[in-house]
Order: sequence, then structure tokens, then C-alpha cells
Amino acid sequence: MAAQNPVVQRFAAIDIGTCTCRLLVADVGDGGLEEVHRRCEIVNLGEGVDASGVLAPEAMQRTRDMIASYREDIERLASPGNPVDVTAIATSACRDARNSDVFIAMLEEIGVHLSIIPGQREAELSFLGASAAYQGENLLVADVGGGSTELVFGCGGQKSALSHSFDIGCRRVTERLLRSDPPTKEEMAQAGSWCRSRFAPLFDRRAEEQGEIERMVAVAGTATSVVSVHEAMDPYDSQRVNGYRVTREILEEVRARLARMPLERRKKVKGLQPQRAGVIVGGLIILQNVLDLAGVDSFSVSESDILQGTVVDAYRSSSAPGSVRSKKAPQPSAPVVS
Repeated sequence: MAAQNPVVQRFAAIDIGTCTCRLLVADVGDGGLEEVHRRCEIVNLGEGVDASGVLAPEAMQRTRDMIASYREDIERLASPGNPVDVTAIATSACRDARNSDVFIAMLEEIGVHLSIIPGQREAELSFLGASAAYQGENLLVADVGGGSTELVFGCGGQKSALSHSFDIGCRRVTERLLRSDPPTKEEMAQAGSWCRSRFAPLFDRRAEEQGEIERMVAVAGTATSVVSVHEAMDPYDSQRVNGYRVTREILEEVRARLARMPLERRKKVKGLQPQRAGVIVGGLIILQNVLDLAGVDSFSVSESDILQGTVVDAYRSSSAPGSVRSKKAPQPSAPVVS
């Protein structure tokens, strides 16, 4: 049996996605996780990657500059003789780009060791973070990102039972299929059909193997934006957002309202980050189709996601007997079924 580690340790996780770059610093011990510091910025590292296959130099530079700022925050939160353990991960955009090695080298220059994790690992960490609040429930966790969407099934508080990472995200859908401003009904219908056809086989497989979905939990910026737009939040209130129940009617109302607006009007909507306005309709189409396929009438929004999962996983790795913590993102203890 693994020895218990009673000491609270400070960890930092940096998550570099297709659209956002996020930081979480938290204290973790056997009693759980306590958030110390959080930042989230839209840097659009993956802008154009779906078409070009490469990360743009200016996108890499602005992301590198943001992470340098995060690095300063982390150093400020370290105590003498007890540095913060940092895990930096990158997901869809870096997985797709042929020149990700250039970006990795840029971050090495500022002392950040980056791991580009596979989609299945992304799904596992998202489930670990999002499911903790729903112990014992039969869950679907949906993580809609800029370049990919992870769908994970399992029982809250346990390892995921079935998952898949799809190359479908709000930026990818927008750049491929929503080219008009505002998007046309035909474009949105085509985007919905494309998402649904890709997702459906996983739901068919799940229906054969598991029981009814008791709760859908949605994480990441598209899901949180539904709440902040619906509630017209200014400023954003993460405590109100976390656990918020979004009904099918709320989701449809927000999607329809934003889809009717040209981009410049959408940027001014209260509760919506202007930098997210260009891809939000694509993200809402993805969420809507996942909700339909899940056969539930609502989803719960969670502020706990891959960041919390990464921090908890790092703590578990450091607490294991004989473990030597690597600066690279740790690998899963068991493969994720896909």
C-alpha cells in the first residue's frame, strides 16, 4: 500500500491549448486541493494550424511571453528552499503542428519544460479534475477545446471507463465550416452534422457497455461562457459558474442569439471575452450535439478540469514510494480505452 504523504505541497500547472493559455497554482495534500492562484488568457496559439499545419511565429511569441509572465507569478509564490513543482502541458495545436519543436525550445529558454500530451491523456486528466465533485455518479465529461474535444465516461471519483479525443474543436469547426459573418444556417447545419457523425459511434459503443448517464459535466471556455453570457457577468464570477446547471433551453437561447450577430457585435456581448467571440458559435454547436447524443436535458459546468487533474496527478506521483518527480508531464498509470 502506498505511503500517505501528510505534507501539503505547492504545485503549478500550465495548460497551453489551441485558444487559451492557463495557469493554476495550488496547495495539495491528503486533505485535497486548495487553489492559490489562477490565470487564463486567450493567446490563440493554434490560429490557422488546421489549414497550415504549423504554429505561426507571432502566435508562438505571444504565448511564450504569456508563459514568461506566468513563470514570474510562480516564482513569486514559491517559498525559500521550497520551489513550486511545475508541470506544463500542451494539447491539440501542438499535437497537430509540424514545428512544435521550435515552440518547445522557446519555452526551454525561459526554464519551462513542455510536454505535448496525446488526446487520450488529455481526456484522463480532464476527467480526474472534473469528476471529483460528483463522487459515485455515472458521468459524461465533455471538454470542448479549440482544436479537439474530449468525451470521457466513467464513475465520479474513479478512473474513466471509456474515452476518446476527437479532432473537433471550436476553432477547427469555425475555420473549416463557419466562414460567413455571421454564419449562415446552412453552415451551422453542416457543422452540426459533421460533429454528430463523428461523435455518434462512441455513444453507440458506450450504450452497449454502460448504464444511463446520470450527469453531463462540461469544462473549458465554451461551457463557462454559456453561463457568463446568460447571466451577463461583468466581471466573471467563477464561484457562480462552477456547478451551474445549463438547460437545453439556455444553451439554445445563447447559441441562437450569438449566431445571429456579426463578429463585431458579438465582441461587445456582456459576459463574453472579445477574443473568444470569433469561435464561440462553433463551440456551442459542439456542445449542443454532445448534449443531444447524451440524451440528457442539461449539463453541469465545472471550473475543475485538466488543470486540477494535472496538479492532483503530480501530487500523486510525488507521493508514491521511491518516486522521482519528473518535470515532464507524468504518463497515465493505465491506458485509456478509446
